[in-house]
Order: sequence, then C-alpha cells, then structure tokens
Amino acid sequence: MSSVGALMVVENGQLTECREVDQWRGVRRHASSLAKGLIDRGDRLGRVLRAVTIRRVTADAKARAPTIEARLRAVGTPERAASEKAYLKSDLEFAGATVWQIRGVVKEIAAQGAPLDHEALQALVEELWSKPMHERRMAAVMLLELHPRLLGVEDLALVERLVRESRTWALVDGLATDVVGRIALKHPVEITPILDRWASDLDFWVRRTSLLAELQPLRAGAPFDRFAAHADAMLDEREFFIRKAIGWVLRETEKRRPHEVMAWLAPRTHRASGVTMREAVRYLPEADARRLMAAYREKRSAVEDPPAR
Repeated sequence: MSSVGALMVVENGQLTECREVDQWRGVRRHASSLAKGLIDRGDRLGRVLRAVTIRRVTADAKARAPTIEARLRAVGTPERAASEKAYLKSDLEFAGATVWQIRGVVKEIAAQGAPLDHEALQALVEELWSKPMHERRMAAVMLLELHPRLLGVEDLALVERLVRESRTWALVDGLATDVVGRIALKHPVEITPILDRWASDLDFWVRRTSLLAELQPLRAGAPFDRFAAHADAMLDEREFFIRKAIGWVLRETEKRRPHEVMAWLAPRTHRASGVTMREAVRYLPEADARRLMAAYREKRSAVEDPPAR
C-alpha cells in the first residue's frame, strides 16, 4: 500500500510509488521536456496558421481594393476631380467622387462576402491606402469608421501613421473624430498617454487629432480636463488648423455644457485667436458671447468683467 500523498509513476508498465529523490527529479525533467515539446509544436502550428491567415486576408484585400477603385472611378467626374484637387491643394490623384458616393461604394463592397474581421479590415485599409489616390484613402478612413467594434487602443499606431501621411483635414478629421474618438470612448484611461503624446507632437495634424478625438467623449459626458489641458498648451499657436480645432471642440461642448466652456474661455480671451473665439462663442447666450468677444478685441481677460445679465 502506498503512503498517503506519495507520487505514483509508471515503471515497466506498472504504477509504482516514486520513493527516490533522483527518480522524482527525473520525472520532473521528463514532464518539463514533454510540456516544452507540446508548447513548441503549438507555437509552430500557431505561426503556420497565422501565416495562412495573413496570406488569405492579403489576397482578399488585393482583390477588393481594385474593385472599390473601379467603382469610385465610375461614379466620379473629371470636373469634380480637378475642383477637389485644387480646393484641397493636394498632390494625390483624384477620381472626382463625392463623399456620399465613396461611402456608398464602401458599404456595398464591405457587405459582399464574409464579414470583415480585424485582420481583414486592417489588410484592406492598408491596401487602399497604399495607392496615392484621394478617394481610395477616403474609402480606407470610412472602412475604419464603419467598424468601430473591431478597433482598440492597439490600432492607434496604424491610425497615427495614416494621420501623418494624410496632410489634409479631409482625411485627418474622420480619423480623429470618428475612429480615434470612438476608441477614446471605449478606453478613456488607456488612450490618455497616447493623446498626451500626440498633443505635443511636432506634426500639427497629429496635434489636431489629439483635440478632435475629444469630441465624442465630451458629448458623452467625459471630463473636460484632458481637452482643457491640451487646448491650453496649444492656445497660443498660430497654425490655423489648431486654432480652428480648439474652437470646434469648444463650440460643440457648449451645446450641453456652456458653463464649463465659459469658465475655461473667460480667463483666456486675451490669448485666444479670432478663429477660436468666433467658433467658441457661437452657441453661448448672446450677452455672454458679446462680453467674451469684447474682452478678446481689447486683448484682456474676461474675468475682469462682471457676469452678464
């Protein structure tokens, strides 16, 4: 009879008690070696499956992207292509499709075949973006907008690269407000250090993204502090697209939270630009708007004034 708690091993086809320390160590080495072998085989299988998946989604993306491009060219016009290229001052090629036409094509093609998973979405976005054509890149942005449930903080590295390569508000703003904004809604804590870094980036399109990414969270009731800190750090900038972005977020926030906007803006009217101020006071009560604009024109802080009645 074996003792209670004794280790039992198989020896010569029989279950026997392991009494010797050396024998016990041998069992442990054997078990460890067996486990490592299983893990190694599992890792190799995982790598093979991963490679097969990458090849599959890449092939699918390379098939879908030209179809999307062909449809965009079919609905576009040369006149609109020339007009949009001149308006945006872009080096990209233009097919002349409208935003609504692009969105319609993207929805139709994305609905064909199996639903996109994360890997397929990323592959198609990358494939569309790889060609310097405005409508293809707009389609890539719209694909990300249409699949918010597939995206998380780990996808912000890709989004950051797309922002840096966009060099136009027509692409950046969708990435910032819809794509990054929805990720910020889902992951408010995890995204904060990333937005903090973007807010001090040398690329003003990245800085603009850190501001516009706050639109959806603020509409949903998120704390004002993070945007306030970033906006304050950029308030003295002369870049139009930064000034406009600060005013845009303030304008949209004051629709539901006018007192927070007033409290932040009043001590800063002497620092804010006209672009920022005109956007920021648009939905404030008329008396408050007049008081803030008067302080701005006189280059002084509005906190010196008595409250409007």
